[in-house]
Amino acid sequence: MYLLGCDIGCSSVKVSIVEAESGIMVGADYFPKTEAPIKASHIGWAEQNPDDWWFYVKNAIRGALGKSGIRGEEIEAIGIAYQMHGLVVVDKNRTVLRPSIIWCDSRAVAYGERAFRSIGENRCLSHLLNSPGNFTAARLAWIKEYEPDLYRSIDKIMLPGDYIAMRMTGEITTTISGLSEGIFWDFQDNCPSEDIMSYFGFSHDLIPKLCDTFGIQGELQGSVATELGLKKGTPITYRAGDQCNNALSLNVLNPGEVAATAGTSGVVYGVNGNLSADRLSRVNTFAHVNHTKENPRLGVLLCINGVGILNSWVKKTMMSEGTTYDQQNLLAESVPIGSDGLSILPFGNGAERMLQNKRVDCTIFGLNFNIHTAAHIARAAQEGIVFSFKYGMDIMNEMGIDIQAIRVGNSNMFQSPILREALAGVTGTVIEMYDTNGAVGAAKGAGIGAGIYHSPEEAFASLKKIEEIEPDGLKADRYCGAFEVWKERLEKMI
Repeated sequence: MYLLGCDIGCSSVKVSIVEAESGIMVGADYFPKTEAPIKASHIGWAEQNPDDWWFYVKNAIRGALGKSGIRGEEIEAIGIAYQMHGLVVVDKNRTVLRPSIIWCDSRAVAYGERAFRSIGENRCLSHLLNSPGNFTAARLAWIKEYEPDLYRSIDKIMLPGDYIAMRMTGEITTTISGLSEGIFWDFQDNCPSEDIMSYFGFSHDLIPKLCDTFGIQGELQGSVATELGLKKGTPITYRAGDQCNNALSLNVLNPGEVAATAGTSGVVYGVNGNLSADRLSRVNTFAHVNHTKENPRLGVLLCINGVGILNSWVKKTMMSEGTTYDQQNLLAESVPIGSDGLSILPFGNGAERMLQNKRVDCTIFGLNFNIHTAAHIARAAQEGIVFSFKYGMDIMNEMGIDIQAIRVGNSNMFQSPILREALAGVTGTVIEMYDTNGAVGAAKGAGIGAGIYHSPEEAFASLKKIEEIEPDGLKADRYCGAFEVWKERLEKMI
């Protein structure tokens, strides 16, 4: 018996196949093999074509099946994780009307800020747990103003995972967790927000019907099953945004537990049991995968836009052709902690929520032409990423989230020894690394939703810790000193 997980990222689609009884991944693939394009026709814009995601899904599933050596008929359930906050709009024929406005697009900041003031700050924070900010609802308001003819043609709005589920099943549905990440969910009234719908003038008909995060959300259509190499009727039994799903994949489900990831963007995600919010919306609160009205489970999400994308930029522009990330990490390790006075603010990928939706852009401080090299840039970039995490984690601490340990997967930038050591040192936390990834988490989520696993504890019993990084006292002091320099430079910019 096997489970299939799809992780719809902005760089690629990743697919993992898990043998249900053992919990072991038996096959995986990703597509495209080079980074997926993001269209940015104006400064601060970011769009992708949803049809491209579907093309990537098909190729990644076929690749994972081929590598696993199993037959598609043996897949019992499918789980979907996806890049959060993206807006997909379709007409009555389920045709995509425009490219998706994705998570790192900044065009709708002003719409969210006006809604925050008009609806009322206290009302937004108590009912939405956020400012409407630069999220999905505000992006729809931008379309309504600037593309009115297209807006009138919209039948349903979706998040990226809702769209992939629609392509698989023919049904348009969404989840409470999904609506909360779009700032459409009222946590007090436990329904789509009347405040948001009325303020922006949205029809409630635009919202898809709700389905449970875990449970049968639809079944593969025959023609689609043939395309994917799977069997007709295979159920989709789990769906969640990538950061909620990353937390699930690390068995982070209860208050006080914390997960992190460092892909294109970087996230620290802590679970809270109370309906609380940051008054400045520097960190954001969404319904976690196991949230219910009776038993609140909220994910408090710190997001830094420019993490892996900064590291990739350094590799492409500062390193010689053919340099691998491992080689880049070794080069960075040749430079002392603090990068000989060089600091990098990693904020060159759109407006930063942590900085109250300001566009600070990436800035390099203290560059000395006589001593600094590409190796210094490589190290300062990773330290700047870690210091931005620390800056945001201090905000989470103000909300009452006491971070003692951070669980991470063995993927993306957490494969860098510098990143792990620096994060442990500057925050004073233990970093626990596990052998998992988002696509594996989605597969196990599908197993929970299908009833193959009777509990998350059973699903993640096989989760294997492969390394634990504790703060090194001497190095920690040096990282903390470098952080104070970095922080002073940041605060001069904002």
